[in-house]
Amino acid sequence: MIIKVFRSYLKRIFDGLFKKKANIKLGLYGSPNAGKSTLANRITKDWLGQEMSVVSNIPHETRDINLKEGVEIRKGGKKLTFNLVDTPGIATKIDYEDFLKFKLNSKEAKQRAKEATKGVIESIKWLDNMDCVLFVLDSTANPYSQINITLIGNLAARNIPVLIAANKTDLKKSNIKKIEAAFPQYKVIGISAERGDNIEELYDALFKVLK
Repeated sequence: MIIKVFRSYLKRIFDGLFKKKANIKLGLYGSPNAGKSTLANRITKDWLGQEMSVVSNIPHETRDINLKEGVEIRKGGKKLTFNLVDTPGIATKIDYEDFLKFKLNSKEAKQRAKEATKGVIESIKWLDNMDCVLFVLDSTANPYSQINITLIGNLAARNIPVLIAANKTDLKKSNIKKIEAAFPQYKVIGISAERGDNIEELYDALFKVLK
């Protein structure tokens, strides 16, 4: 009887481990317009032949959690399977007046601000579900922002593995070294999600982070 119970216990443990491994969640996090959705589309187009997110120059285009299951990367005989989560950009303040600059009317701007605020809250809640975070930073912007520092602190507190994608390296103001200096505890890969520059190195790094 004891042996039977013990075997049942072990089975539950192994089943739980297998289930967790088979449902790895890789979250794309960062500030609005850092290029998270562009990178999400690059990854899913490369490996699934389809895009998963809408991209726009207007901030907070992604205002809901966007999940694509069963993304499978194959390199050098190795396989990596995960569920990709494109999250709304995190901001400390969302003002509807900022959207008026993009030719949205007052009603549209207020609605987007409301949805964007809700999206930020959802992004933070989903941190507890992440097995790894691909932190997307605009390499032309100052990495020492309040959002970046706070988000990195939250990830560290949760002991979530992090890989930093320094995006927009195709632009002249790109400065990867500044990002490396700001967050020396994490691997930084410079990429252009839009053009696909250095994306293979990013995939190689994912295998090491999601081992």
